[in-house]
Amino acid sequence: MNLFDLSGRVAIVTGGNGGIGLGIARGLVGAGAAVAVVGRNADKSARAVAELAALGANAIAVEADVSRAADVEAMVRSTVDKLGRLDILVNNAGTTIRKLPQDLLEEEWDHVIDVNLKSAFLCSKACYPEMKKAGAGKILNNGSMMSIFGAPWVAAYGASKGGMVQLTRALATAWAPDNIQVNCFLPGWIDTELTQGAREHVQGLHERVLARTPVGKWGHIDDFQGIAVFLAGRASDFVTGTAIPVDGGYSVMG
Repeated sequence: MNLFDLSGRVAIVTGGNGGIGLGIARGLVGAGAAVAVVGRNADKSARAVAELAALGANAIAVEADVSRAADVEAMVRSTVDKLGRLDILVNNAGTTIRKLPQDLLEEEWDHVIDVNLKSAFLCSKACYPEMKKAGAGKILNNGSMMSIFGAPWVAAYGASKGGMVQLTRALATAWAPDNIQVNCFLPGWIDTELTQGAREHVQGLHERVLARTPVGKWGHIDDFQGIAVFLAGRASDFVTGTAIPVDGGYSVMG
């Protein structure tokens, strides 16, 4: 089982203080990794770190706006200074603004693209030198099934997640010679604060999701523990540039 052992590894999880990011952090620490939980809400990050520490983890909180290059550089320095190295990056930070395209303001478009896509580029670029120096690295990008499907109220979000898949492929091909694997996971309908807002916004969404999802339920943040450990560990050393749905079969339902 050492294929899934992350003992001695250090991970950064952006947006790791809640939702899918916290589920991923739980999985990584359960496999032995130390984790830097990155977010803008210091109180929320402190609570997440306390939860992870209660599981026996070595976890720290790093406050950063990952859409800003200076914050990202400081994030990497802080993680390496406090935890000693850097092996795994999870680009999970994300947001959305639910409006029809014709109602979406330019600054709203820019905000969603910056938080969801630009941040992944900045974080990956900043982590690359540490991973190259170590001779190996794993980058996990949080995409979305909205990179596959269209929906009228997620123009910026869908564009950012489609871009995330292509960024994954580009980084995977660029950094394969450095033994850095870059992969993307595509969440389906997961029960988080973000999707709770969607259920309030879109009438009948809950019932439609249950009807289309073969497993007959919404996903849970802990459903991402396994995919995170797989993509962060030795078991996936020959897997790179992929986009793996984690959606209970939603995307394959006819």
